Amino acid sequence: MNISDPYEPEIGTVPEETAGSDEVQSAKTGTTSIGVTTAETVVIATDRRASLGGRVVSNKNVTKVEQVHDRAALTMVGSVGGAQSFIRSIRSEAKLYEARRGKPMSIDALGTVASNFLRGGPFFMINPVLGGVDETGSHVYSIDPMGGLSEDDYVVTGSGMQFALGVLEQEYEDDLTHEDGIEIATRAVESATERDTASGNGVTIAEVTEDGVDIHSHEDIDDVLESA
Repeated sequence: MNISDPYEPEIGTVPEETAGSDEVQSAKTGTTSIGVTTAETVVIATDRRASLGGRVVSNKNVTKVEQVHDRAALTMVGSVGGAQSFIRSIRSEAKLYEARRGKPMSIDALGTVASNFLRGGPFFMINPVLGGVDETGSHVYSIDPMGGLSEDDYVVTGSGMQFALGVLEQEYEDDLTHEDGIEIATRAVESATERDTASGNGVTIAEVTEDGVDIHSHEDIDDVLESA
């Protein structure tokens, strides 16, 4: 690890001199990050674990989703420094737009800004989920490290993707209620934490509605499922 690199340590990374290329590549997305649209809202769910190469748990209480807009939130996946800088930049752009135009930026425009920043900026190895609500409805996007922007009814990024997608494919339906969205997203994170060693230690939920963003964390996933 290069201690002079402002983008280290990464969530899930190990020093390059002690890890093979396959290990380093898989470690760079060590997390589970989910966005689900419902009839009128968005639910974003992530695990709470930071690990080194999926082998050593370095932190059990990481908040991997933050509000970036009055009615939008973004997950933190990959390089810690890069993701934090990226979130600050997107949040600043949204506030500047509203100050200049007198109205909030649309979620589609926010996604485009985020995509452009990743394509041209110094935000190394991040793969976030963006979710938000505006007058056109609820939206979730996955943004790849090269700036590719993909919108869908539900999206997943991170090393727990394949386990979470199985749950979402089986349980997602059009026009879900908000409560059903919370339950399905939480179950998807739970499935990932059962098999992916880089995901675990509970769940953080971001509820995005027309009234704003509510972010809350739970050490015990069952607490969320019982109240959903």
